This record gives sequence, C-alpha cells and structure tokens, in this order.
Amino acid sequence: MAGDDPAVTTRAQRRKAQTRRSLIRAAQQLMAEGRTTASVLEITTLADVGNGSFYNHFATKDELFEAAVVAIVDDHGDLLDGLTDDVADPAEAFTQSFRLTGRLHRRFPELSKVVVNYGMSMLTSSDAGLLPRARRDIEAAVAAGRFVAPDVDLALTVVSGATLSLALLLLEQPERDDAIATDAVAEHVLRALGVAESDIRALIALPLPRWD
Repeated sequence: MAGDDPAVTTRAQRRKAQTRRSLIRAAQQLMAEGRTTASVLEITTLADVGNGSFYNHFATKDELFEAAVVAIVDDHGDLLDGLTDDVADPAEAFTQSFRLTGRLHRRFPELSKVVVNYGMSMLTSSDAGLLPRARRDIEAAVAAGRFVAPDVDLALTVVSGATLSLALLLLEQPERDDAIATDAVAEHVLRALGVAESDIRALIALPLPRWD
C-alpha cells in the first residue's frame, strides 16, 4: 500500500515541513514590515501555499507569529552557539555574543526590524533567547571572578536595554558604522558588569569568529 511506503511518507513530511517554513518566512516578512494585521489569505499568498493549508499548521495568526518569533530567536541562538562554543572564558563568550549580535543588524536587516518591532519578546522567547543565554554567560563569568554582578536580574536589565537601544539606533541611522557602534556599547555594558578597563580593552580587541 502507498501509505506503507517510507519514501511516500518522507515526501509528505518534507512537503509539510516546507509549507510550515514558507508560512513562517511570510510571517517574519510581515512582522518586519509591521503588517501583523494581514489576513490569512494574504499570508498564504505571500507564502505561496494553499489558503486551506494554513490551518494544518496553525490554529490562529497569533500562533503563527509566535512561531515566527521563536524561529528567529532559535536561529540566532544556534548561530551564536556555533560561533562561540569553543570559547572557554565566559566573559569572552558574553562579549563575543554581544558584538556579533550588534553586527547582525546590518547583515540581516529584516531580522533587525523584527527585533525593534517586538522588543523584549525577541530577547526572551525560547531557551535560546538572548537573555537566557546572557544570563548563563553572566552567571558563569561571575562565578569565575570575571564579572561583578551581585544582582543578575539588574545586570540583565542593563544588557537588554543596551541590546534593544543599539538595534533601534542602527535601524534609524543606516549610515552609522555597526562595528564601531556595537563595540562602543559593549564597552559600556562591560563597565556596568564591573570589568576593569584593561580587561575591557582586551575583550573588545579580540578577533570575532567568522561566519559564512
């Protein structure tokens, strides 16, 4: 029977996964454009999938947009983890992640617009969100004596404010050099975390890992 053929099942699963990805990409584009009031028909047209297929994957538009945010955060977290996994010093890992994140705004402008439009939900969605990762690195750096942060929640408030403000600045000022701006903000964040000036200079001077 055709239903017992693994190849048929695999093809069907691939088609279903592709449809879901197309819907999520369409939602991300709409979010970047601030068009979250778009109808299901507009979403499926943009995704180039059948209108009825929407409800095979999502019960509501809100569910789709939530999935779109989580997908961006997870992809971003996977990218940073892949680039900083081999960094043993937690202070360096935190700094590298912050510096890379700032540079991503120019490399992925549509992602940057979503970050600005959705603010804190972009930082906290899923375990791969920026703040859960920052908390992990800050706590490790404090334990290693690299950071001074008696209240990690307050430290994360500083980090989140700096992250979102930097994203907005780079979006509003496309002529500004993203690397210089990001590293300058990173210096202020490291000072707030109790890092000595000599160590700040050393951390900012480190070469960043390359990504394709």
